[in-house]
Amino acid sequence: MRWFTVAAAAGSALSLGAQASKLTPPVLPLIVRNPYLSAWLGDARQPPWHEWPMFWTGERIGFSLMAAVPDSDEVYPLLGRAHDSLSLDPNPAYNVSFPTYLGAQFDASTTNFSYLIPAPKQSKASEPIELTLSFLSPITPTSTLRQSIPASYLTVHVKGGFNLNVYVDINGQWVSGNRGSRIEWELAERELGDTDRGLKTWKIQRETQLLFSEDRDQAEWGTLHFTGPSDLRHEAGTSGLIRPRFARTGTLQNEIDGDFRSIMDEEPVFAFTKSFHLNSSASTSDSVMFSFALIQNPVTQFASARGLTFMRPLWASWFSSPEAVLDFHYLDYHNAAGLATNYSAQLAIDAYKSGSDDYVDIVALTARQVMGATVFSGTPDDPILFMKEISSNGNFQTIDVIFPSFPFFLYTNPRWLAYLLEPLIEHMLSGQYPNKYAMHDLGYHFPNATGHADGRDEYMPVEECGNILIMGLALVNSLIYDTGAAAGSVWSSSGSDSFDPNPATSAFSLAKTETRDGIFGLDDSWGGSTKGLKQARKWVAKSYTLWKQWTGYLIEFSLRPHKQLSTDDFAGPLELQTNLALKGILGIKAMSQIAETVDNKADAKFYKNISDTYVEKWAEYGISRDGTHAKLAYHWYGSWTTLYNLYADTLLCFHLEGTESSPELSPHPANGAQKPLHPRKHNSSKTGFVPHPIYTLQSQWYLSVLQTYGLPLDSRHLYTKSDWEFFAAAVTSKESGTKILESVAKWVNETGTDRPLTDLYE
Repeated sequence: MRWFTVAAAAGSALSLGAQASKLTPPVLPLIVRNPYLSAWLGDARQPPWHEWPMFWTGERIGFSLMAAVPDSDEVYPLLGRAHDSLSLDPNPAYNVSFPTYLGAQFDASTTNFSYLIPAPKQSKASEPIELTLSFLSPITPTSTLRQSIPASYLTVHVKGGFNLNVYVDINGQWVSGNRGSRIEWELAERELGDTDRGLKTWKIQRETQLLFSEDRDQAEWGTLHFTGPSDLRHEAGTSGLIRPRFARTGTLQNEIDGDFRSIMDEEPVFAFTKSFHLNSSASTSDSVMFSFALIQNPVTQFASARGLTFMRPLWASWFSSPEAVLDFHYLDYHNAAGLATNYSAQLAIDAYKSGSDDYVDIVALTARQVMGATVFSGTPDDPILFMKEISSNGNFQTIDVIFPSFPFFLYTNPRWLAYLLEPLIEHMLSGQYPNKYAMHDLGYHFPNATGHADGRDEYMPVEECGNILIMGLALVNSLIYDTGAAAGSVWSSSGSDSFDPNPATSAFSLAKTETRDGIFGLDDSWGGSTKGLKQARKWVAKSYTLWKQWTGYLIEFSLRPHKQLSTDDFAGPLELQTNLALKGILGIKAMSQIAETVDNKADAKFYKNISDTYVEKWAEYGISRDGTHAKLAYHWYGSWTTLYNLYADTLLCFHLEGTESSPELSPHPANGAQKPLHPRKHNSSKTGFVPHPIYTLQSQWYLSVLQTYGLPLDSRHLYTKSDWEFFAAAVTSKESGTKILESVAKWVNETGTDRPLTDLYE
């Protein structure tokens, strides 16, 4: 895995303004919705016109904005390098100037770039125009329907006292990773229902659609829809002609070049312009909104229980056509922005409580990145969330890539974690995977979840069994709480508490969306009260044989793991890995409480006894002779490791066993409340499942090995993984956790990495 940096425990969202971002990351999200609709600003410490925006791989894509002042000859680049085309104009009747760039601000759903454009000399207005580009890819934890729509917004806000023309264009690099691909395009115009408003949409696609194919990780099928209001001027044609024409005239010709060709053959671009007529006697405000959507149907192929299936997008169950969903999306801006604002504001509050101002920015920066690796599919009766392993080898639904992101899903919307696990469970339960341990992934490369009928997927048996059992219990725990204040996710208790007892249906159906506070398409509640335990039992019972099968493997092989890979596969295989063994033992422990969920007391007692015995042996094998730290491997004296799997011990509340806060044998505290992640002080000889002194010695050890830019993964090398740093920081002392977060923030501020926030760095 190479992409996710996920907050282990979790600003004010932007509709136009935002809280000041403390970090200066090298790359910022623009239009980020799924693995194929993913536009970013590289070199983000420079002005946005310094480089072209890029796809997440680093490949540049055509996406530019400019502003022109009609009362002068000045043209101002805003985003991308459209001014390169202007420099080729043999007879320019304009001057290319650069605005005052005020900087970028971001939260979990929005990135804003702010500028000042000076008033022309002859203008009555003396103050500059304030211009903001606001990119919104909304994260809406209470509305899976909205989250499933593969579309994002760009709003251009202006405030000032003189007229301004704004230009925006894209090219064919959004629909193919091969610059030689032939593309075709059209402009569609339509009315918006009973309103007096209309929309214009550029539709761009590959001339020959290559279903389920990629080129340089970009999809080679699907149609990009670039939409704005009907009063815009439009034009399609050669970039070297259209951009200079706007610079000279401030407008476009409403013409379409019908000569379909390859992406960079006389580079065709698809442009809109908006003229803002602002009051010269007083400062006035105006805006224009665009949407960007990549429509693919089907989205993947999946070896489901009924065989290899072309999977439709989830949104297609609610909307009859691409036009229907895109009209809804465009008109829904204020609802989507409001839901996203609520999420971002709460995330900022909780992240600050868990860490610091830097941590607020880190979790905000990663939120769209996590969701940008996913695609919603299935039906409301049986929803599925697919995930691509980004920036590594493109594996499909990799369990140990889901694992570092699962705290994000538990916090944001636990049902999305259930939808991630569902295709893995369905596939293995159908008998298509021959091994007794949990599979590594659903397919070698996204979007093809064709399985591994030969059982020769990447060999991480203890890793994947431990991961899925830990996530399974975490999901069960998230369902069971008494009051909304006790829910693991702030948004879980919103909605009705109806429950469908039919064992043939999904425990987490979306068949009955709700309207609340005038907002259509909201999820019902996630668990709570008696509903939560019923949902948990229904979900676990359906696949209980699999949970037992995976646990049986761990009983045989987790205490002393043979030579194999862990999730940190770049480090190579190793036998007797201390941290890997702990994950397997925690998986067995998790199964004891999963068994309790379905009232199987015999299994619960059996797995508890084994895990209790194993963890005592593990502490004996895995801790250094001088008792100062955990070893990388039992037999590797002088080595050490970041024991990030302690995080699961605390998240699942195993660390409370034998303390005043102990939940005894129940997987859920008596009052339903999620306990704090930081280990409590203990007043008995029993100091939690993993002995509490191990937390203490690891906290002290991390301080002694911490480097300038983070906590190394282990003693073999100075590289580190930010996801595991956050896992470790969540369960160390306050001093150690703060210093780890500060070191990661320093890396974010100073790294020269030219990709979205990475998880592996040195």
